[in-house]
Amino acid sequence: MRHFLIILLLTTYVTTFAQPTEELKYYMRYSFFRGGEATLSVEDTTYNNKPAIHLHLDGNTVGVANVLFEVHDIYESIVNPETFLPYKAIRNIKEGNYRWYNEALFYHDKDSLYSKKSGPKKVAPNTIDFVTAFFFMRNTEYLDQFDGGEEFTLPVYHADEFFMMHVKYLGKTRIKSRLGKKECHIIQPRIDKGKVLNSNEGLKFYITNDEARIPLLLEFDLKVGALKCELYSYKKNGKEQID
Repeated sequence: MRHFLIILLLTTYVTTFAQPTEELKYYMRYSFFRGGEATLSVEDTTYNNKPAIHLHLDGNTVGVANVLFEVHDIYESIVNPETFLPYKAIRNIKEGNYRWYNEALFYHDKDSLYSKKSGPKKVAPNTIDFVTAFFFMRNTEYLDQFDGGEEFTLPVYHADEFFMMHVKYLGKTRIKSRLGKKECHIIQPRIDKGKVLNSNEGLKFYITNDEARIPLLLEFDLKVGALKCELYSYKKNGKEQID
């Protein structure tokens, strides 16, 4: 795929500063076939001698999918632990013969950023990158103000472009997962359907309605069928939380 879809699931999970190191792993399944996997790690770091959070996302194809179209995408963000606004974002893409690498430095006091690929850019206040884009959506208090059907927007910088991402809140449901039955918030970003999705509303993801706020499941309505990305491993300080 031109854009590795698992990115949208894993960007929903961000922890607060000084929390335990955490690692989440996901399988991407099409019918009974596993076509990809991704790992998100969250840990404390520093940036310009200031406390920060380092988010590292590594996604790749496996098995037959890797033979047909090899994908290895890495996204990184260094985030302010109080505001969760990014200091720096890195996008390193390898998809078939396609390559893309860029670094962006964010200057929120000036509503601007600097892209190593294209130079300085003016952006909207509180602009975030894709790896931090869903922090507000995984904040339980934020989601709890909605009943279902509400829409909101987030200012996002991605692939060297700025845009307003439209998001719809669909309500709550209970789903089975490796962590047991969990009540989840259902979120539906409105994105370009491109050549993969059946519509621009062909994506849903599920975030647990509890203090942990873990993204458990991502569903895609593709032109060629349904694709699911499911959590299979969740570690805190190196200790597996799933039996």
